[in-house]
This record gives sequence, C-alpha cells and structure tokens, in this order.
Amino acid sequence: GSGDASRAVADWRLAVWTLCSVLLPVLITAWCSFQRSRRQLLIRDIFRKSKHDWHYTDLFGQPSYCCVCAQHILRGAFCGCCGLRVSERCLKKADQRFLCKEIMMRGTAGAPSSMPHHWIRGNVPLCSCCMVCKQQCGTQPKLCDYRCVWCQYTVHDECMVDCLRTEDCTFGEFKDLIIPPYYLSTINQMRKEKRTSYEKVVPYCRKHWMPVMVLANTRSGNNMGEILLGEFKMLLNPVQVFDLSKIAPAKALQLCTWLPCNTVRVLVCGGDGTVGWVLDAIDEMKIKGQERHIPQVAILPLGTGNDLSNTLGWGAGYAGEVPVEQILRNVMEADGIKLDRWKVQVTNKGYYNLRKPKVFTMNNYFSIGPDALMALNFHAHREKTPSLFSSRIINKAVYFFYGTKDCLVQECKDLNKKVELELDGERIELPNLEGIIVLNIGYWGGGCRLWEGMGDEPYPLARHDDGLLEVVGVHGSFHCAQIQVKLANPVRLGQAHTVRLILKSSKMPMQVDGEPWAQGPCTVTITHKTRALMLYHSGEQTDDDDASSLSE
Repeated sequence: GSGDASRAVADWRLAVWTLCSVLLPVLITAWCSFQRSRRQLLIRDIFRKSKHDWHYTDLFGQPSYCCVCAQHILRGAFCGCCGLRVSERCLKKADQRFLCKEIMMRGTAGAPSSMPHHWIRGNVPLCSCCMVCKQQCGTQPKLCDYRCVWCQYTVHDECMVDCLRTEDCTFGEFKDLIIPPYYLSTINQMRKEKRTSYEKVVPYCRKHWMPVMVLANTRSGNNMGEILLGEFKMLLNPVQVFDLSKIAPAKALQLCTWLPCNTVRVLVCGGDGTVGWVLDAIDEMKIKGQERHIPQVAILPLGTGNDLSNTLGWGAGYAGEVPVEQILRNVMEADGIKLDRWKVQVTNKGYYNLRKPKVFTMNNYFSIGPDALMALNFHAHREKTPSLFSSRIINKAVYFFYGTKDCLVQECKDLNKKVELELDGERIELPNLEGIIVLNIGYWGGGCRLWEGMGDEPYPLARHDDGLLEVVGVHGSFHCAQIQVKLANPVRLGQAHTVRLILKSSKMPMQVDGEPWAQGPCTVTITHKTRALMLYHSGEQTDDDDASSLSE
C-alpha cells in the first residue's frame, strides 16, 4: 500500500512539474506581451502630445547615443525636425527637457530681427567640421559636440564658449531659403493689427531672400517622399514642408501670401500627376486675385515616367542618390521659365447627351491609340493589386508586356478611318495610323524625344512655352518602341495653336497626362488655357534609367 502511495505522489509531482513547465513560459510570454503593448501605448501617447516630430526606429543608420543618459543605442526614437535621438526609457525625460525647432517665436515684445543658435548635443552628422577650430566633429565614440538645428554648424565640446550660446544664428548656407521663426511671429502680429507694410520686416527687405516651400507626395516613389519630408524639415523651418497626403496644395500655398511677392519657390516632390495637382491649385490662386503671390515651381521627380520633370532638366527619377543639400542648391540656382497649360474638352456625340463635357488640364500630352491602351491596361491592373507596382522596373516590365500584347491584337488599327483631325481649323489628311499623340513638352514615354525621333530630319523645334502643340501619328505599339530606341521617326502631322479631333465611331482608349479612359464617339478640342511659372535646372535631361542630372 505504501509503494502505491509513493508512486501516486511521484505521479502527482510529475504532473505538477509538467504543468509548471508548460504554463510558466506561457505566462512569461503573456506578461512580456502585455508590458510591450503597454509600453507602445505610452510611447504613442508621448508622440501624440509632443511638440517634437518623434519617429520610432528599430535600428539607427549610424552610431547613436541617447541625448539623456548618453548610452550607446541601437534603437529608439528620433525627432524628424531637430534630430534628437533618445532611448525608449528616456523618451519622456527628453520630451520634457529639450525644445524642438520653433516654427514661430512666441511671447516676444516688438519685432525681433534675429535669434540665437539652438544647440543640440551629440549625434552630429558624419564628416562635419567645427566652426571654431575647423577640425572634424563627432569622432569620439560617445555623446559629444554640438549642432545648431537652424544653421547646421557644429562645434566641439571644448570649443563651445559662452558667446556662442548667445550669438545670433545666421541660418547658414540656406539662409536665403529659410523662413525664420521671428519673421512669422512679426507678420502674424501685423496681420492681427491689419497692417500690410511688410517691406521693412527682416528678412522681407533682404535683396536675395527667396523662401522655398516643399510639397511632398508621400505616396509617390516607394516611400522616398516620407524620407525627404524628414530631411527637408531638418534643414528648413518645418512650417515650409508639407505632406500632400495630409494637406491639400491649395491650403499649403496660402503660406505664399505671408511672403514677398514674386520671390517664393515651390519644390514639388512627386510624379507629374502631383505637379499637375499643385499647378491647378496655383491657377485657383489667380482666380482668388492672389496673382502677385504666385510661386515658381521646381520638381523633384519620384516614381516613374516623369516626362515634365525631365523636360525641365530635373531628371526622370530620384532615388536618394543626391543629398538634399544639393537639391536645395539646384533650386536656388534654377532659372525661371514658362510652361503652356492646355484645356482639353471632350464632348460626347449625340443630340440627347445632357451630360456636361469632360474638361481636363493638360501639361504633357494627350493621346488616342496604343500608348493610351497600354496606360489603361496598366492602370486597371495597378488598381487591383497596387502592392505589385511599387518598383520602377516592375512597372516598366508590365508596360512592355502590354505593348507587345497590343502588337499581336492590334486593337487600335484603322484609326485614320475612325477619326478626323483639324489643326487650327484645317482638316489634315491622315495616313494609315493606329495612334495620334498631341505633345506640349519635349519628352514622352519615360525619356523619349518623340517629335525629334531619330533626329535626322529638319523640322521646327518643339518648345513648351511657344503656345504651339506638336501633333504626331504612330503606326502601332511596335512603332512606338522603335521611336523610343531611335530606330524610327514618328509621322509628324504638324504644329498648331488649337487641335480638334472627332472620333466618329467605336470606342477608343484615350489619355491626358497618364490618366487613361475608354471613350465612345466624341469631339476633343484642345485650346490654350494659361501659362505656369516653372524653374528650369540646366543639368542634362536623361532617359528614365538615369537621374544624374540632379547632381549637376
């Protein structure tokens, strides 16, 4: 009987130990998970209430030290405006102890015309030099040396003297682009008092001041817009940098009314569609009577097929190969030019059509035929599976697939029998064609100079500011491909101030600036709408695989 009892006790102990060995890891995992989610809630709460632009990262891109405890950290939070880096456990202390960049000075009497440096200790950029002794900063493996968040000057710990702490900040290399916080506070006060004589306010009165606004589309270019937002906020006043996924261009551009007339420059980070969106908002400013405040527009091309950007010398696509400092220098040095913008009116055929005609604004080109069909197929598939289309190479491969597929089915054949074309009121006899393209700019199809073709024939030059459109025909998508590799010329149909195209029968693919649709019988009329003020970068234009012009 005692043997059975001891065996039962042993079995009981084994059962208890087995249960403990199973339950203990489960309980520890559950406790850790609870603590992690609680910690994440606390971090999110700090991020939401903070004046800093905090972001969390699992791995810093360079050796980093916590600005509170000075310990080496691999992960933690960083501020996208002032550059503070902090460990997770010190986040609350850092948020309370350190001020971020002030976008507008508060509580200042009178009209200040200067402000002291705003120094932050540690994590200075690699290869930065001390403004006092001109030796390299940040070389020691610890939290050391200072950086001013406005002028970006750096100073060694031992070179930091009291006079530097109170000295006026010069705003550094980009002083002509930055909107100082004291300027905004002064203008704000003057607006409250209904005063409009801004001419004496510093730096309004300074000769070379050309404040820049950055409008970035974070949905363009595979997350590149998000990275650029942070980098521009570090170099400029955060009030100058706008995320177009959170604020519409029309609202962002109202900042221009606080700034000197005819001096503001806008850098649009996005594709040609984003540029068109911003130019539409600028046209709205004209309607509101804000013509004097209209800015000049530069482009930082993200994503694919940036033909307008390429035409204006800004390259075909940016992937982070050029530092943002160089981009700002390019914007400063760029020359002002004009860009024709056109009204495209599509009126459906038939006496009983009561719908209003469709009206588009065109900056780049209008087309009917194989390239519009490719864009339509591409667009339909991108809407279904957007995650597949995040890479420029995949996008090009899909376009190639639709181009070769169209070679086989010839969906657009005998276009010349289905349409009538009038240039400045004169009917044009069409040869055997599958597509017609109406061009405003030099580049088409992601880096091809369509009007010039092989460049072996004399023709009047294509310009984007002469009030003329270039009209060409293509024999099919294979012909388009031959033109792109300079093995063929387009069918040049002529240049005109007004283009009228009548689609007599059947449904055809059409596109305006890459926005495609299927269109039944109609009349398309293209007339001059307005001229936009753009900035031209004198770097060489490139094809879609080479964005080196940005570094010129």
